[in-house]
Amino acid sequence: MADSTPRSTSSRLASLVTSVMDLHVRIALQEADREKRRLIVGALLIGTALVLLSGALLVVHGAALLWLVQEWQWSWLAAFLIVGAVDLVLAGLLLRLGGQLLKGPYLPQTTAGISRTTRTLLGR
Repeated sequence: MADSTPRSTSSRLASLVTSVMDLHVRIALQEADREKRRLIVGALLIGTALVLLSGALLVVHGAALLWLVQEWQWSWLAAFLIVGAVDLVLAGLLLRLGGQLLKGPYLPQTTAGISRTTRTLLGR
């Protein structure tokens, strides 16, 4: 009957919670490792694409400036201001869209496991 004392019950509950949290930490570390590899490869690909895109944008900007000056007879200052304004509007839209896409959970298995464990421990 010594096992049913409040101290042994709380000790068993504490060891149960500790083992469950250890399990969640192991799962989170595995997920973080997978996420880390995915994020590094993605960052390298995006970096390469940004370098190529920068070169292409310089060529397109130069062509747009020449077209505005030669075909529309605009001054160089007006052509630069128009191209710059278009760039600012597009950059704002893309930053807004990119910010929305980056929101969200990154470790769904861990979130689901903690929810299940909490429901089990609370008896729901």
